[in-house]
Amino acid sequence: MNPKRIIIDTDPGIDDALAILLALASPELQIEGLTIINGNCSVDQGVQNALSILELAGAEHIPVARGCEFPLVQPLLLAAETHGETGIGYAHLPPPKIKPIESHAIDFIIEKVLQNPGEITIVALGPLTNIAMAIRYEPKIISKIQAIYIMGGAIQFGGNTTPLAEFNTFADPHAAHIVYHSGLPITLIPLDVTYQVIITQNHIKRLLQLPTEIPQFIADATRFYMEFHDEYQKIDGCVINDPLALATCFNPSFVELYDYYVDVDISGGVSMGKTFADFFHQEKKSPNMKVAMKVSANDFIEFFLTRIKNLCENLNQESQTT
Repeated sequence: MNPKRIIIDTDPGIDDALAILLALASPELQIEGLTIINGNCSVDQGVQNALSILELAGAEHIPVARGCEFPLVQPLLLAAETHGETGIGYAHLPPPKIKPIESHAIDFIIEKVLQNPGEITIVALGPLTNIAMAIRYEPKIISKIQAIYIMGGAIQFGGNTTPLAEFNTFADPHAAHIVYHSGLPITLIPLDVTYQVIITQNHIKRLLQLPTEIPQFIADATRFYMEFHDEYQKIDGCVINDPLALATCFNPSFVELYDYYVDVDISGGVSMGKTFADFFHQEKKSPNMKVAMKVSANDFIEFFLTRIKNLCENLNQESQTT
């Protein structure tokens, strides 16, 4: 079976970096490119992070495209308190030698989808500005995108940015509103499931026994993330939202999916950016997406650790033969 061809639209913070590494460790996937959006860090910092992560993993061939610098309507919201000033916690990666491509992320998405109709899946790990702009600029891509997997929202779970809203959705709720109502084949991976997927120090100790520089990068990045989770959310460890969304695009067995009509509040006030589902079909509208509401968290964590182990061992073997 041919690998699934994906574009990862990302704001490379800590869990985004882990998702990129998981994608590189997964033979089921072929990464067509990374498109960068503001969110966990500025778009320029995100581009640098993406390039450095690809270099760390020996994947310099994957194109990186710079995307939108600001949300559609809302003021820019970054997450330095969660991901650190550079977006990758306490980790320090050397400045990348490779450069981003000249094409804007919006153009890259449009061109890749139109050139490969029905073959491209998008995995959206940050605010949805790039995706919303791409489908507004060229609506033809809506029917030609194979699927889109979105890490975002909080359905029956509390928000992690406001009491009601999840970060990616709150950072650009108007973009989320456009995407949710676009007709795209959406699978949503909300906080309801991602906040059950927690990496602990014991998991990190297992990774640090592996070769290559990747385990130390993960340890340094997640240490900042763990400190944030401990101080603000009383969680022992850190949640890894984005890797679960990434994995769902090729192995949905980790979650239980339900068909719901889902919307996002853009009316302002305390519920701005709140994602909600019509569980009892009160609005008489057909479902517009599949939503993950249950997760086999321990199974996924073991899967993630095994994939990172395989990646490190493969890279180590390659370095020894060159």
